[in-house]
Amino acid sequence: MFSFREVLSAFQAYGKAHQFILQHKLWKWILIPGIIYCLLFLGGIYFVWGYSGDFVEYLTRLFHITEWVQDLASSWVSFLFILVAFSVRIIFTFLYLAYFKYLFLILGSPVFSYLSEKTEAILENRDFPFSWKQLLADIWRGVKMSCRNMVYQTAAILILLLVSFIPVVGWITPMIGFFIECYFYGFSMMDYSCERHKMNMSQSISFIRQHRGMALGNGIVFYLFFIVPVIGWMLAPSYAVIAATIDLQNKKLS
Repeated sequence: MFSFREVLSAFQAYGKAHQFILQHKLWKWILIPGIIYCLLFLGGIYFVWGYSGDFVEYLTRLFHITEWVQDLASSWVSFLFILVAFSVRIIFTFLYLAYFKYLFLILGSPVFSYLSEKTEAILENRDFPFSWKQLLADIWRGVKMSCRNMVYQTAAILILLLVSFIPVVGWITPMIGFFIECYFYGFSMMDYSCERHKMNMSQSISFIRQHRGMALGNGIVFYLFFIVPVIGWMLAPSYAVIAATIDLQNKKLS
């Protein structure tokens, strides 16, 4: 289970993050990754939507489905064919939306790690010495953690898909799936602080599980940000990092 107090604390941390950004003029560290996020996100949607259509068209030609539908000369069959083709493109798009964040976390790991470090340095009024060796190690750890979370989330979603076929119980699986995605995103945001305090991956995983309410709360607000087109997409990633760092400030990480 998780603590509702920790979920509420994670919500409040976003307000503190906003005040922190204003006070310390961190907008360039918000806008630069935010703009890159938007460009990659929109470019990815364009690519996935376009090429998923090409993929569907390739399959219909390969299996001569179009000719078969035309030979039947049935409006209902034609409608079902169009509906299935459209559904396939929607599924590809949803898969992209589910996994894009992991790609961006990998690509943006240096920036987010630095932003978390800078936040803590200001909060504690001290500097963290820069090291290329440490930066590369942080990036590699971020890649491994993102891949680990992606595998676990995929397994959880597949289990939910099976459960969704159970009457009544299956009705709540979309909500559970939402909470799972929120948890894993918040997990990634918290790991930057755990990493900086020399926790290995096992220690970080154990610590975040003990404070899963914080991870869940951080991820929920991220998704609420994401509902707002463009502006929300730009602000969500960096705000989530700073909020997680502030929220973890009172926790014993070492």
